[in-house]
Amino acid sequence: MTGELERLARRFQGHEPGLLGASRSYAVLCPLVEREDGLRLLFEVRSSQVSQGGEVCFPGGRMEPGETPQDCALRETEEELSIPREAVTLLGTPDFICSQRGFLLRPVLGLVSQAGLQSLRPSPAEVAEAFTVPLAFFRETPPDLRRYELVPQVPEDFPYGPVGIPRDYPWSRGQVEIPIWRYQGRAIWGMTARLVREIIR
Repeated sequence: MTGELERLARRFQGHEPGLLGASRSYAVLCPLVEREDGLRLLFEVRSSQVSQGGEVCFPGGRMEPGETPQDCALRETEEELSIPREAVTLLGTPDFICSQRGFLLRPVLGLVSQAGLQSLRPSPAEVAEAFTVPLAFFRETPPDLRRYELVPQVPEDFPYGPVGIPRDYPWSRGQVEIPIWRYQGRAIWGMTARLVREIIR
């Protein structure tokens, strides 16, 4: 085996595939809690001090180098909601989201114990409030589905000739579907709602 071949074999042997060209990855915990009326999902409302303030989301954030999605989701949940990692039983990893903005969002499903729920204290710097929604609500209530187009914006100086394509080349377009649920005056939508839909299907 040549040196170059050995280098390639070492690089990709045991490699876990990710998103080609992704500049970052995020992980969120999709926290389940058990109540008398059944299973519920725990959400948080982002503080006005952070980006996308006021939006409903799951606890989570950017993965640090060498961190697994599970480690990141548990760390962020502890930082944002004060729920200790030992109070969460991990149940699995639903399908991830590949954002058109070039990042992966990796969900982790977990069950928060009653002790963990009692220790819940939202961090004011990041979280305005936390609330739960019965899984049954999502199963029984169809979301309001909206879509928007992803339209390529090709620069005027694109080298059509050297690449070998005409100026009227049919660039690929895309479409993003956004589910929206409304629950007690709150909107659960976007990537968070897409993860909810994956969990209940």
